[in-house]
Amino acid sequence: MAHSEMMPPMPTRRRPVTAEQARRIAVRAQQLDGSARGVLETVRRLGFLQIDPIAAVAPAHRLVLWSRLGPHDTGELDRLLWAKRKLFEWNAFVWPIESLPLIRALMRRYRRANTTARERWVRDFLEQNAGFRRYVLRELERRGPLLGRELEDRTGRGRLGHRWWGNRQVGLMLEMLHRRGQLAVVGRRTGQRLWDLAERWYPETETIPVREAERILAEQRFRALGVRLEKGEWHAHPDVSDAPVPERVTLLSPFDRLVHDRDRAEALFGFRYRLEMYVPPAKREYGYYVLPLLVGDRLVGRAEPRFDRKSRTLELLGAWGDTSRLDEALAELAAFLRAQLV
Repeated sequence: MAHSEMMPPMPTRRRPVTAEQARRIAVRAQQLDGSARGVLETVRRLGFLQIDPIAAVAPAHRLVLWSRLGPHDTGELDRLLWAKRKLFEWNAFVWPIESLPLIRALMRRYRRANTTARERWVRDFLEQNAGFRRYVLRELERRGPLLGRELEDRTGRGRLGHRWWGNRQVGLMLEMLHRRGQLAVVGRRTGQRLWDLAERWYPETETIPVREAERILAEQRFRALGVRLEKGEWHAHPDVSDAPVPERVTLLSPFDRLVHDRDRAEALFGFRYRLEMYVPPAKREYGYYVLPLLVGDRLVGRAEPRFDRKSRTLELLGAWGDTSRLDEALAELAAFLRAQLV
């Protein structure tokens, strides 16, 4: 795959736009205007999907796809990941396979990184557990693919706890080797990641310098977001239309890129949004897992649906703001989840 074939030329300009134009461009860039066509094309245009397992309604990456595609074949994402290999998983994101040369550059950067406290912590963990690292790689070479629980914890006594991983040393080692490009996620079994050697999973790709990869990824992010705020003025990517957005209605995941940057969302839509699941119940302003309600190019309200998997029911725990079209979004969400709305 030649570098010039993989990526389009970088735009040399951006254009100042009004706040009204910026809202339309942001919604269109994120394919929330009804233009999304299929899982693969949607992920390619977004650049990536963030993976989050919290499933008060549905896992974040599946909810992001539903917000754009509506009810669709949920098995297609798994087929694209594990059978067709048109997508791959890395660092808690799903990426199009065309981005693998760029991500491999980031993997090399991870292997060399030694400046921040976190990077030094990873270096120390790998150095102190060199034997354990060799064991993991050897077992995967011999018996892979494997689940993490199929590997023994062979760390030494001098354990290094981690604020996210605690003392789950096997999972931590797998994660570190994954980020450094030595392992790949090659499937899931009962929700758990299935691991193998990266060389057995990823195709051969060209080598791209780290700085070039970072530049291309930054350009892709700008294209996918559509607009950015610079010194109080909105600037738009030249490739995204500012035509009026259809009055389409949907609910958004808390991890949707349209609202993921809370300050940007507030500046763009005048909509203050915070995820409150880590806030004590008595101190919550709204609820545990509240979803913004998008109508056209406006965030008009919010709702807290909850999906009960045992009874296959979707319940509305609360709603705020302009909810005049919320019933439409909930009916479509229930259809996607194959749930009864109660």
